[in-house]
Amino acid sequence: MGAEAFAERARRELQATGEKARKRSDDIRTDLTPQEEEIAQLAREGRTNSEIGAQLFIGGRTVEWHLGKVFAKLDISSRLELDQALRKRSIRASLDGR
Repeated sequence: MGAEAFAERARRELQATGEKARKRSDDIRTDLTPQEEEIAQLAREGRTNSEIGAQLFIGGRTVEWHLGKVFAKLDISSRLELDQALRKRSIRASLDGR
C-alpha cells in the first residue's frame, strides 16, 4: 500500500535514537510494550486514566486505549483483575528466565 517509505523512515529515526523496533512474532504477541507495562503498573496502583495521562504526558483516552490492549494481552476485563494478572505474569517470566 505504499507504506514502505514510511516504515523505512521510522526505522532510520529509531536507529538514530538508539532504539530498536521489536520483532513481531506469535511468541511475543502477548508481551506488553514498555508503555503498556508502565500504564498497567500505574493502573494497578489505583491511578485514574487522567492521573496516568498527566504523569506520562499523554491523554486520558490514550491511556484508555493502552489499557484495552493490556487487558486483551493479559486476558482480563477490568482493573480489578490487573494485580493478579500482573503477579502471574511476573512469576511466569521469572520461571522462564526473562
